[in-house]
Amino acid sequence: MKTTNDIILQVAMEQSAIDANCNAEDFLRLENVIALSKPNPLARKYLKLPHVCNLISYGNNVVASISKEYRDIVSAYIDKYPAGHCFETPNLHVLNDAFQKHGFRACFMAEYFLPDIQCLNILPCDYETRILAVADFGSLYTKEWSCALCEDRKELDVLGVGAYDKGRLVGLAACSADCDSMWQIGVDVLPEYRRQGIASALTSRLAVEILERERVPFYCCAWSNIGSARTAIRSGFRPAWVEMTVKSAEYVNGMNK
Repeated sequence: MKTTNDIILQVAMEQSAIDANCNAEDFLRLENVIALSKPNPLARKYLKLPHVCNLISYGNNVVASISKEYRDIVSAYIDKYPAGHCFETPNLHVLNDAFQKHGFRACFMAEYFLPDIQCLNILPCDYETRILAVADFGSLYTKEWSCALCEDRKELDVLGVGAYDKGRLVGLAACSADCDSMWQIGVDVLPEYRRQGIASALTSRLAVEILERERVPFYCCAWSNIGSARTAIRSGFRPAWVEMTVKSAEYVNGMNK
């Protein structure tokens, strides 16, 4: 896929607009935007729509995709604090406290990365690498490869790159077709093989393979996952947008068990 960083960013914003039920141009505004969340068959497959509240920022403003009964809570919050501060404590406690009265809590907080065409190159790997297809994934839905592959959404896993040491799989990057235009990359490396550049080698190779299939690769991790963020940067990805999602207190408590 011959493309530019501007085209890649536009594709991402168009998908975020589908997910949030807004316009792609809304992410470039200086003022904040509130959109009413609703289901959309073109949204990323793993999203549970409609959202109670999902905040998105590409660095200019906050676009809030919400259920209409919480407009006042969200509007007061995003208009009170700078965009970047709306996604972190201590300000985030204000939103969490307001939603907790209604049985909801701040839950997912993540940073999303897009490839920088000027920096994306296939990095070398000291081990044999192989392109893997759906037929190769059957025995790999195990704990070791749970970041690269998702057993709950097997039907979305479409492509992978594996690293092998004397025939043994030691690293795996794979992607899921989360929407029509963008495929998400996840990567795992066995503990004894880490810090050898395997993750970034596999991720960069997979990103190139995805672009050649005319899809945009994207990468996501928690802000505190330094190792994962470093893999993204080394692989030629750069921070593009952030999200924060409110979920029911029951859902949050279930995840904390």
